[in-house]
Amino acid sequence: MHEEIAKIYGERLRIRVCGLLFDDEQLLLVNHHGLNTGDFWAPPGGGIEYGEPIDLALTREFVEETGLSIAVHQFAFGCELIREPLHAIELFFWVQRTAGHLIPGHDPEVQIISGSRFFHPGDLQTMDTATLHGILQIARSKQDFQQLTGFYRI
Repeated sequence: MHEEIAKIYGERLRIRVCGLLFDDEQLLLVNHHGLNTGDFWAPPGGGIEYGEPIDLALTREFVEETGLSIAVHQFAFGCELIREPLHAIELFFWVQRTAGHLIPGHDPEVQIISGSRFFHPGDLQTMDTATLHGILQIARSKQDFQQLTGFYRI
């Protein structure tokens, strides 16, 4: 893990919101460098700022990370990640694209985003699991994600 990431996000609980955006059967993922030794693909999302409503946090994060404007729909499920020095509670929501063009985004705290793209479930099956967010160990297709309810430790 990159030293700057551990310094900013480490040794404290972080609450994150994440969006599930499908274009037909393809899932939008963002590539983060510095979280492990290579690529790390995860659904777009990020931290909620104090006093910021969840839906506004998620729409802000989508614009920052992907250039896309979205509408936030229903809550899907939650996850907990504990991987020293990180500890995050993640709330996943179904979202829909409303405007914008997919671009490589940015992270205001530390630039770790190197790109974003839509993945077909078959593409995800062939990728090294170490490069994928933990929820992608459980679900990779739209149908898989529609079956998830509750809370998962990843």
